[in-house]
Amino acid sequence: MKIISRMMTVVVLLMSSLAMAAETRRPNVLLIVSDDQGYADAGFQGSKEIPTPHLDRLAKSGVRFTSGYVTHPFCSPTRAGLMTGRYQQRFGHERNPFYDPSDHTEGLPTSETLLPAHLVRAGYATGWIGKWHLGAAPEFAPSKRGFQETFGFIGGGHKFREWKTNAVVEYTVPVERNGVAVEPPEHLTTALGQEAAAFVRRHQSEPWFLYVAFNAPHSPNEPTPERLARFASIADPKRRAYAAQMSLMDDAIGEALGALRESGQAERTLVFFCSDNGGPLGPNGSVNTPLREKKGTVYEGGVRVPFLVAWPGKIAAGGTDDRPVSSIDVFATALAAAGAPMPTDKKYDSVNLLPYLTGEKNGAPHERLFWRNGQLRAVREGRWKLVHLPKQAPELYDLSIDIAETTDLAAKHPAEAARLGAALDAWERELIEPVFAGLGAERPGQPNRKTKKQKQ
Repeated sequence: MKIISRMMTVVVLLMSSLAMAAETRRPNVLLIVSDDQGYADAGFQGSKEIPTPHLDRLAKSGVRFTSGYVTHPFCSPTRAGLMTGRYQQRFGHERNPFYDPSDHTEGLPTSETLLPAHLVRAGYATGWIGKWHLGAAPEFAPSKRGFQETFGFIGGGHKFREWKTNAVVEYTVPVERNGVAVEPPEHLTTALGQEAAAFVRRHQSEPWFLYVAFNAPHSPNEPTPERLARFASIADPKRRAYAAQMSLMDDAIGEALGALRESGQAERTLVFFCSDNGGPLGPNGSVNTPLREKKGTVYEGGVRVPFLVAWPGKIAAGGTDDRPVSSIDVFATALAAAGAPMPTDKKYDSVNLLPYLTGEKNGAPHERLFWRNGQLRAVREGRWKLVHLPKQAPELYDLSIDIAETTDLAAKHPAEAARLGAALDAWERELIEPVFAGLGAERPGQPNRKTKKQKQ
């Protein structure tokens, strides 16, 4: 009996220690980014046309930020800010870079340390899946910036199916696993979801950070014929293909989230979802209702995006939050969740959202949010937003009652307009000029203006 009693004591102690280890283990961080998604184009955003059951489930499990923003109305600058926790204009990444593996200037400057590198130092396994768009030269590769496992393409866009690989044409460059080209998958969006799920299952025994950057629903949307047929009721062919591509992406996201649940990791995983900029409308069939304008602009339709944060058991489920937050906040929030120190070597703009999400802090995470795309500038402070376009008088909007930015109040509230204009000027003095030529000034909603001969 004494032997049995001792064995039971050992078992109880072992189970207790395992339970304590599970409770104290640092959380995983899953960051999912869509590409050129319209503000209205998800079930949790009110769409009746495009069902997104997996994203809707994620929204119900966490918080939907109704004033979630990105730092730029184009793809690459937003991603640069996201990975560094800094306004990308601070280090000159204000344009979409060329796809040119021989150009050692066209990419996120190597003077910047990215989020995955910080998390590797904290003992995290790190992975990147999908679209990179932060430079094509070898020194800009995700494997050189802190990602230990990689699967995806280096450029700014890609075909989804039935392509012939061509290393010098951006939308058909090789899809690579850890730097080695793989056979083109049957459908790229589906493959990205499968790779994400495999990463989740592979790293059950250690904390991890996974960045899944879909190129959907950026054009050219190429859904499978079967998925396209589900949306036959949509008359516009671009909108129909877009809706089908969104549906495929939602399923791919569902595969990754399903792997979290099936492997018992859901309650120890902090999940972020956002788009990289507003929808371009006509070019890909997206809808930004009720917002004004589109990708490329600093009106709400260019920079306000679907934005979700979930962490079961830590963040209350099913809530909405109208406080302005930004994609740059992923940086500080992820580091705080991981127990990693926030770097102090430079000026960082990222704010840890966790105390605001748990109720430990009240008020707004940011006093102001800023945007600059060439000569297009804007600042938001609370209810007020100032938009300043070239050769035009500044415009002032009260977003608390005018989310569509229809009524310019600058003449009615000149003091507010002047004060915000001064704040915008002061912020701009902290920035530097773009450090690479990039693709020129991308016209709102249109492909980048080519300043070199290449496929966009």
